[in-house]
Amino acid sequence: MNEVNVVAELAEKENGFTLLELLVVVAIIGVLVAIAIPQFSAYQQRSFDARAKSDLITLAIAEEAYYTDNEAYKACASTSNCESILPNLSTSPGVTMAVALGTEFFTATAAHPKGTSTYSWNSIAGGLQ
Repeated sequence: MNEVNVVAELAEKENGFTLLELLVVVAIIGVLVAIAIPQFSAYQQRSFDARAKSDLITLAIAEEAYYTDNEAYKACASTSNCESILPNLSTSPGVTMAVALGTEFFTATAAHPKGTSTYSWNSIAGGLQ
């Protein structure tokens, strides 16, 4: 009976975690967060770049469709201008685009302010540059 009392007494004393154990857990979480946040930021930048690239390809398809119907390309200085001029063109939020014309070709650029790259398209040089 004496052993049972000792075990019960020890069980009562070991409630909760010590301050040191909690500090170790907080430190581990801090290290994991320090690793995860830069990776997440890089993923976001790549997704913004992918949006700009995708919208540029969509713009090029819309320009070629316009050329098929009108035998001329259409210049546009801003994203909203491009969307109003070219049929069926919709862009991702934040992506900026512009189109410049040559005599028988067009060049276009697209970028996202939170991305890392500016993409360009040249219809004579074979597309995405």
